[in-house]
Amino acid sequence: MNNNYKMCFTSTNVAVVYKSRYGSTKEYAQWIAEEIERDLFEAASVTGQYLEQYDTIIYGGGLYAVGILGIKLIRNHFESLKDKNIIVFSVGLAKESPEAMEDIKEKNFSEEMQQTELIMLRGAFDLEKLSFSDRMMMKALKRKILLKDPKTLNEEELGILQCFENPVNMIRRESIQPIIDRVRKEQRIPAECKDLSGKE
Repeated sequence: MNNNYKMCFTSTNVAVVYKSRYGSTKEYAQWIAEEIERDLFEAASVTGQYLEQYDTIIYGGGLYAVGILGIKLIRNHFESLKDKNIIVFSVGLAKESPEAMEDIKEKNFSEEMQQTELIMLRGAFDLEKLSFSDRMMMKALKRKILLKDPKTLNEEELGILQCFENPVNMIRRESIQPIIDRVRKEQRIPAECKDLSGKE
């Protein structure tokens, strides 16, 4: 990151919070905190009350059966945090789509949270590294997909089946750019500040 870009965030008050099971979400959270040079917390180390001191809260959690890991930290304290700029990112295998976004919000966000920004990032998958319960859950998903007519399978379902054959890693640092852009927008970063590519 160039020095001009770092200077853009000197006046922000941002907390990056994450809950990660296998490391993908943690890696994204670390990258975000590094780019904006702000506080990074594992979700278990902070409370909703503690987060009240921040103007912007970025929360990331792994996505399991459409559930965002640890999202209750934000959901259960949303009444005291609702005036903050809140950005939630999930990390899973699925590509971002209107249908997926709707499902995730419906399961994880309270009615009051429906306007909260949600960004879907893609993670990694290695069956051998999963816990027993997660391995069983994924195998059940595989069986469900295999019961369908192969001609009707969508790209996401085909991708999940392929993951069982070979480990995949879809973690990309450039994927955090929409989050960085949102922080710039909410904090009213001056126009001369630059994005990750170094362009104005």
